Amino acid sequence: MKKLVTTWILLLILTSCGISKTVRTSKKVIKGNWTLKTITYSESGTYNISLLNDASKECFEGSQWQFIPNNNTGNYIIDNANCTAGSRYFIFTIDEIDETTGLYDFLLKPTNEKGKSQTNAGFRMNLSQLSDTNMQWKQTVSVDGNPFVINMNFIKQQ
Repeated sequence: MKKLVTTWILLLILTSCGISKTVRTSKKVIKGNWTLKTITYSESGTYNISLLNDASKECFEGSQWQFIPNNNTGNYIIDNANCTAGSRYFIFTIDEIDETTGLYDFLLKPTNEKGKSQTNAGFRMNLSQLSDTNMQWKQTVSVDGNPFVINMNFIKQQ
């Protein structure tokens, strides 16, 4: 009886430490190739924003993204003649849904090609929409002390 209780407790601990079914499903959906089609802002106007401390909105629109969820890595390629073109690498995590906002937390950390971060800095966003064909990230930053939302809208490549 003691062995049964110990086994049962161990099983409960192991299953509670794993990722949830929702996160596993999200990783299956995100897997593959995506195009970052549009970037919009919550406020109208012209802004000079460097997304992911890398490039401007114009450089990111049309960029190609690949997500490999079995090792939480990926890359994106900027291919715009007016921008510093090439591949960039990252690691990512999808966290449980935030009960107050109804959104998933999404963390993206830029790395080199071997998966090593130069600064250990990352970017936290909300994964506000994810389907078999569309994905949207929302990043809230502060502009003049007020919240400002950057929406990044992706379309999955078939």
